Amino acid sequence: MRILALDSSGLVAGVALVDEQQTIAEYTINYKKTHSQTLLSMLDEVVKMIDLNLEEVDAIAVAAGPGSFTGLRIGSATAKGLGMALQKPLIRIPTVDGLAYNLFGTKGLICPMMDARRSQVYTGIYRFEDTFEILEPQMAVPVEELIGKLNARGEQVTFLGDGVPVYRELLLKGLTVPYRFAPLHLNRQRAAAVGALAVTYYKEGKLETAAEHQPDYLRVSQAERERAEREQKSV
Repeated sequence: MRILALDSSGLVAGVALVDEQQTIAEYTINYKKTHSQTLLSMLDEVVKMIDLNLEEVDAIAVAAGPGSFTGLRIGSATAKGLGMALQKPLIRIPTVDGLAYNLFGTKGLICPMMDARRSQVYTGIYRFEDTFEILEPQMAVPVEELIGKLNARGEQVTFLGDGVPVYRELLLKGLTVPYRFAPLHLNRQRAAAVGALAVTYYKEGKLETAAEHQPDYLRVSQAERERAEREQKSV
């Protein structure tokens, strides 16, 4: 089984090819260029470097949200286009689940944090010692609420994600449980982690067609919020 994995849901863009035993190729960029400039170029480079015949891929995994609205649309459109052209199924991976999957074998709780702006984070609470457990599924919540949830659980927690440096001071002030931060090579999204989780989903039959796939934004965009506010004021 070979799975092509894409992640453009946050600041990081990534492309990976995995099978049941290993990561065959991975290309990651964490830079200020837009994903529309990088994702297809990265895919093309991976294809060339490992002489990949895309027809031989069994499925296409994509980080399906939440995250950057623009980034999710780019990743979704790329996955859907490949799925339709190659007639391959898609595997939707919740973005925060994929981020947590980086930390296999970590003791205690795993808490990914993606900056959702407006003092909120996209997050979830996980455990990943022998098996991957979703204790609280991905959500958009204020940082203070997340801190309260973690304190109530009373366990050591490991943080990762681009929201950590943004809200680090709040974490340091508010946490009453032991905590630590993931090392730099594991603290951001990785397409290989998306692909590894997708291997499990593939075996469980969690597939969808390219036509069915839609990103999961978790909350409305800023433009939609502003439009709703204008409409409410005009009533």
